[in-house]
Amino acid sequence: MKSGIVIKTTGSWHTVKTGNKELITCKIKGKFRINGLVTTNPIAVGDIVSLKLNPGEEFGLITKIHPRKNYIIRKSIKLSKQAHVIASNIDRAFLIVTLAHPETSTMFIDRYLISAEAYRIPVTLVFNKTDIYTTDEKKYLEAIIRLYTSIGYQYIETSAKTKYNIGVLKEKIAGQIVVFSGHSGVGKSTLVNAMAPNLNLKTAIVSEAHKTGKHTTTYTEMFELDNGAFIIDTPGIKGFGIIDMYKEEIFHFFPEIFKISKACKYHNCTHVHEPDCAVKKAVEEHKISLSRYQNYLSIMEEDVDEKYRKPF
Repeated sequence: MKSGIVIKTTGSWHTVKTGNKELITCKIKGKFRINGLVTTNPIAVGDIVSLKLNPGEEFGLITKIHPRKNYIIRKSIKLSKQAHVIASNIDRAFLIVTLAHPETSTMFIDRYLISAEAYRIPVTLVFNKTDIYTTDEKKYLEAIIRLYTSIGYQYIETSAKTKYNIGVLKEKIAGQIVVFSGHSGVGKSTLVNAMAPNLNLKTAIVSEAHKTGKHTTTYTEMFELDNGAFIIDTPGIKGFGIIDMYKEEIFHFFPEIFKISKACKYHNCTHVHEPDCAVKKAVEEHKISLSRYQNYLSIMEEDVDEKYRKPF
C-alpha cells in the first residue's frame, strides 16, 4: 500500500505523486462520497490518497481519500444538485481577476470569496493585465482595490506580459500549496509560465469579438516551482454556483456584513426585509458597499437550500 498526493486528474484517470517522487497513474476503486456531497469528481487535485498496485497491471487503484483540511467547491454547471470540487488541501487561493479583456464581475468575485470563506481558505486577489487598462479602467481598478482591501482581502497587481510584480507574486506563493482560479482568458497559465518558464503551459489570446477567453487548461493539474510552491492550475470558470452551505449562514461569509450584523435587533435577521437591521443601515450610510450588499441579496434570492451543507 502506498500513499501520495493527486497532482492531475483527467476524469477517470488520476496521477498520484508518492513521497519518493514516483508518479503513478490510477483509477478509483469503488465510489467515494465526501461529507455526504454528491460530486462530479470524487477525486480532486490536492487530495492525499492511499493506493495499491496489483502485480502485472500498469496502473494503481485509489482505495482511500484521506480527510481534507479544506476545498474549493462550486455547483456543477450541467447537474444542479451536484458539486464540482476544484481543488483540496489548499494553503491559499489566488483569484485571477481582469476588469477588462475579459471582464470579471464583482458578483463572480464575491461568489468565489464566500465559498473560500466557508472553508477558511485565505484568498489573494490578483489583478492581472494592468498594462493594457485605459485611464477609466485604471480608476475602476483603484475603486475595486479600495473596496476589497477595506474588507481585509490581500491583493496584488500584475502583468504577465511586462513581468510586472511577477517576482512579488512568486515570493507570495513560496512554500505553499496554492490554487489559481478565474475566468478563461484572465492569464492564469501565463502567470504560471512567467514564474516558471520551463513549464511552458499552453495559453491563448482572448477573443476580440466576444472579449472572452478560450479554455486552454482543460483539466486541473499541480505544478511544483523551484521555491517550494505547488500551484494548482485550473480550467477557466465561466460561472461560480454557490453550493454546500445554508442560506441562513451566507452572511457569515461576507466579513463586513457579519461584523455589523451583531448590532441587528433580531438574532436571526436575514438582512433582507427585517426592521432595525444594522446591516441595511450600514449600507445606507456607505459603511457597507452597495455592490457587495446587492450581490448578497442576489445570492439570497436563489433557490439554494438543497445545495447547502450543515453549518459548522
